[in-house]
Amino acid sequence: MTAQRKLHGKPTSFDIAQLAGVSQPTVSRALRGSPSVNAATRQRIEAIARQLNYTVDRSASNLRSGTTRTLALLLFRDPAPDETVVNPFFLGMLGSMMGACAEHGYDLLVSFQQFSSDWHMDYEDSHRADGLILLGYGDYADYEARLVQLVEQGTHFIRWGSVRPGQPGLTIGCDNVAGGAAAARHLIERGRRRIAFLGSATDHYPEFNDRYRGYAAALGEHGLTVDPRLQVEAISTEDDGTRAARELLQRGIAFDAIVAASDLIALAAMRVLAGAGLNVPYDVAIVGFDDIPAASLANPPLTTVAQDTALAGRRLVEMLLARIGDRPVASTVLPTQLVIRRSSGEGPN
Repeated sequence: MTAQRKLHGKPTSFDIAQLAGVSQPTVSRALRGSPSVNAATRQRIEAIARQLNYTVDRSASNLRSGTTRTLALLLFRDPAPDETVVNPFFLGMLGSMMGACAEHGYDLLVSFQQFSSDWHMDYEDSHRADGLILLGYGDYADYEARLVQLVEQGTHFIRWGSVRPGQPGLTIGCDNVAGGAAAARHLIERGRRRIAFLGSATDHYPEFNDRYRGYAAALGEHGLTVDPRLQVEAISTEDDGTRAARELLQRGIAFDAIVAASDLIALAAMRVLAGAGLNVPYDVAIVGFDDIPAASLANPPLTTVAQDTALAGRRLVEMLLARIGDRPVASTVLPTQLVIRRSSGEGPN
């Protein structure tokens, strides 16, 4: 059957997709000349479009020309039964990002990251944004390939995460190593010597790994040995924090303090310790990381390493706009600050 089949009304890209045996986003990319579509597929799509007298909607090409005055914020959905949980740390950036967009005359679209094979291009085609802001990523070993794909497609994007040499694309992050070291030093200065770490210590979660590296360095500075039995893998959810704290107790290894890789892990650990009859901070002192709003409301209030979410949100927008405008820009590391509260208070040596 030729492309001149029975059509009801004006032909659409979905008609072309059906006839060509490809997805609608593939049709959109082919008709705007994207190098992501191989030559044979592009020629087949273009031939069908000509037969149908299909006219390309040039507004669909605006992502590459940067004329939409819209940025897309794509949030990672943390593991949860309903798959809708967003790390509250990221929500702290939202207001400053909205303000920065408004100052520059841009709108901000907010959505979840979709993990189809071409999730980023699907989003761009349907929402027509000039660039993407990516918050959260899950297992970085899996995620890095998607970032490489974004770079290869020439997509304007920026992400919040660990800043390391050779990473694909543009990244802003905090000084996780310094933050982890500050947390451990603070506990050591308060007489703690058996300090556990709850959080991943692998490159699958590079931000947590950097915090672990800082923690380990601080112990070494004070002549303390890093005991691998006092490190428990955990990602940044309360459920995983609960599991990790219970595992730490079940190991039966003495500890008098905890550095948690996130506030969510720390808050969960505090509840587990209380349920086990341990007093925070007298029996176990705890320091978290992020300074989410719940940290100051905990009982006792949580000592934590703060990241400047307001500054981070503004920088994410400003640096993405610089990239869109082809202005020089490089990945950036922002400082952290230790916020001392009662969870790390004085206790026995």
